[in-house]
Amino acid sequence: MIPATFDYHAPSTLDEALQLLARHGDAAKLLAGGHSLIPAMRFRLAQPEILIDLNKLDGLRYVREEGNVLAIGAMTPEAWLEESAVVQQRYPLLADAVSVIADPLVRNRGTVGGNLAHADPANDQPAVMLAYGATIVAQGPGGRRNIAIDDFFVNLFESSLQPGEIMLDIRVPAPGASSGGAYVKMERKVGDYATSAVAVQLTMNGPTISAARVALTNVNPVPMRSPGAEAALVGKAATEEAFEAAGKAAAAECDPSSDLRGSADYKRDVTRVLAKRAIRRAVARAQGRS
Repeated sequence: MIPATFDYHAPSTLDEALQLLARHGDAAKLLAGGHSLIPAMRFRLAQPEILIDLNKLDGLRYVREEGNVLAIGAMTPEAWLEESAVVQQRYPLLADAVSVIADPLVRNRGTVGGNLAHADPANDQPAVMLAYGATIVAQGPGGRRNIAIDDFFVNLFESSLQPGEIMLDIRVPAPGASSGGAYVKMERKVGDYATSAVAVQLTMNGPTISAARVALTNVNPVPMRSPGAEAALVGKAATEEAFEAAGKAAAAECDPSSDLRGSADYKRDVTRVLAKRAIRRAVARAQGRS
């Protein structure tokens, strides 16, 4: 099929993009990488009257550390994270995830901001940013505001971005001393959505896990953290018993649906196993092991 008729705009400045969005309101859609929007338009599941292409906004493409945060421009291609020395050296959870997002062709075009703004629980970046405790910076008619990632995902394909707002960047807290992270994903083939995936970011105090955030991919209608898994880890020694308890908690808290990737019960057990693997890897990294 082909999309319905629409008008196309390619603003060269953020102010111009915001003005277009304010002028056209609900009739407009923002285009970033387009991997979700364009197929939906082809099947006429989405029929925007106005398409506002953000790809000329080069000022929203960057990966850099600013003080105690890693700042990622919303229009930054996923591939840039693969090529970033600071990501590869200091943000292993993010480095793990970006290497398994779709395939190189998609990563060259797809953007970090688009991945998050789509609010698809099957996308990889939502769980990663939930595990990091990231902050989303957006700008709209009311000015600029910060949105805690825990408040960002509202429903299936629905974020807390307000009408007229454009995401500017994502701010990831720099991991402290004795911190480690990991992302472990199971997929049927390269480029597929996850059957399940688990993101973990934690901090060690000697042999004890002093802080932990655990988030899950594609096993819930909304991108989610697993508070039960986190509670099973924090204040506990990094033992296989603690890892198993956390894995069981993650499996119990998620709400997967049965589909061609497996039954709901199968996905729960995969989540349990992947959680243990991700936690084990994160602990090893926090302790300075590979």
